Amino acid sequence: MSKAIGMMELLSISRGIYVADQMLKTSEVEIITAGSTCPGKYIAIVHGDVASVEDAVAVGIHEGAEHVIDSIVIPNIDSQIFSAIVGATMPESIQALGILESFDLATMIISADAILKAAELEPIELRLGNGLGGKSFFVFTGDVAAVETGIQAGLGVAKEHGPIVNVEMIPSPSKSLLTSIL
Repeated sequence: MSKAIGMMELLSISRGIYVADQMLKTSEVEIITAGSTCPGKYIAIVHGDVASVEDAVAVGIHEGAEHVIDSIVIPNIDSQIFSAIVGATMPESIQALGILESFDLATMIISADAILKAAELEPIELRLGNGLGGKSFFVFTGDVAAVETGIQAGLGVAKEHGPIVNVEMIPSPSKSLLTSIL
C-alpha cells in the first residue's frame, strides 16, 4: 500500500477543528498532527493510501471553503517525514547539518520530502509554524556532500512552491550546539 500525506492549512482555528473531524470521518486516513499554529491558523496533517488522502483533502477543501489557506497531497512520501513532524528522531551521528527555513508550511513539507529523497540523509526536526510566527523549518543531517545535495533538492522544489527565508549548511557542528538541537 502506497503511503501519502495530506495537509490542510486554514485561517480559522474553529473551522480547522471541524475540517479535521470531517476529513477523519469521511476517509480512511489517520491523523499525524492537528492543531493551531502561529499566527492563529490551524493545520491538519493526515496520512494513508493515496486515494484516501486525496479524498480527505478534497473534503477539507470543500468544508474549509473560504478559510482554506493551502492544501497539499504528496503521494509516496518519504517515511522519515512522519517522525520528523512529531519530533521523534534521533540520528546516531551528525556529520553536517542542513537547515531550510520558509514562510510557507506546505512548501516546507514538500521540500523536506525532496531533501530526504535526494541523498542519504536523516531528519532531525520538521517544525511547522508553532512558535515561529507562521514560519517553518527543516533540520537534517548526513555527510557534507549529502547535505549539500539535499539543500539543492529542497531549494529546487521550494522555488516552485513558496518563499524561502534562508538556508544554511553547517559542517561539523559544535557538540554544544547539538545538545540544544536534539
